[in-house]
Amino acid sequence: MRPGTRCCCRLLPLAVALCALFSHTAAYFGLTAREPLLFLPGPPETPGGRTHVKQCELLSLPRRQKRACRREPGLPETLRESARLSLLECRYQFRHERWNCSLDGRGSLLKRAFKETAFLLAVSSAALSHALAKACSSGRMERCTCDDSPGLEQREAWQWGVCGDNVKYSTKFLKKFLGQTRVNKDLRAQIDAHNINVGIRAVKSGLKTTCKCHGVSGSCAVRTCWKQLSPFHDTGRLLKYRYDNAVRVLGQTNAATGETELAGPRRQSNGVAPRPRPTDLVFLEESPSFCRPSRYSPGTAGRSCAKDTSCSSLCCGRGYNTALHLTTLSCNCQVRWCCHVECQTCLREEEVYTCKKH
Repeated sequence: MRPGTRCCCRLLPLAVALCALFSHTAAYFGLTAREPLLFLPGPPETPGGRTHVKQCELLSLPRRQKRACRREPGLPETLRESARLSLLECRYQFRHERWNCSLDGRGSLLKRAFKETAFLLAVSSAALSHALAKACSSGRMERCTCDDSPGLEQREAWQWGVCGDNVKYSTKFLKKFLGQTRVNKDLRAQIDAHNINVGIRAVKSGLKTTCKCHGVSGSCAVRTCWKQLSPFHDTGRLLKYRYDNAVRVLGQTNAATGETELAGPRRQSNGVAPRPRPTDLVFLEESPSFCRPSRYSPGTAGRSCAKDTSCSSLCCGRGYNTALHLTTLSCNCQVRWCCHVECQTCLREEEVYTCKKH
């Protein structure tokens, strides 16, 4: 997506917030999903420490979110980190799929209620929740601290390096930041809100207790425990599993309240369709094939594939091209006295397979 593109003008409030946050942040900071797994550096600090205010103004956020951004000096940096996390993880989880989380066509995709839209909202909210919790424990956010582990004082946590990831604060902040307390009664708004919560729940499910021993000569006379999040790759894998088992939903009217509720397509013996579980990703429309270029994706032509596993599906029956590529690698390595390793440089010929256009 190019800077300045407005992808979410027709979406409902929660999706608007996430779309503006992640798509425009990724575009502005030049995220391509090829970045190394390290924190993206921000612009140099200006005199007076007001760099974060300028960064907030550069992001295409709703007015309410910009106000929150300006109040918290650590927030722009955290937003960039969450945009990086969500984009890289989405690309990684769908690297062998026909839809590979491309930025091309994402605006059109987010206007529809596909499975892919559900995953985008879930992984985006999960990345923001994860990044906020980490920012609290690392001291980048001024308005939050370590998690409230019982029996552990804040000063001790910093001294012993056992500051827990504050998921409780990140969840509360995220729901307020996205305006999730004012969810629309519209069916699409409920679907978006549900999928955003699936992402937040996925992060919470990866929260584990880690302990550290203190004492003379390594004894465990005193043990300190704190909460720690799993690596975001674990969250990404869980959300990909939720995507593979996503539930198509319909809208049904609650007889008692008269409001529209989410319901699965299969009805029970009493004629009532069961509501989806809180951990289910849900969608409303069947996805397009993504085989050829469309307003939703660039298609699969030219994509690399594995001859024996993914070429057949990824190339959509069009076949694939084979090319020979030369790669260099270290070989014939020997250890020299005492601590030096000498290697030769060898060339290796590899076959590379790419999907045909026609």
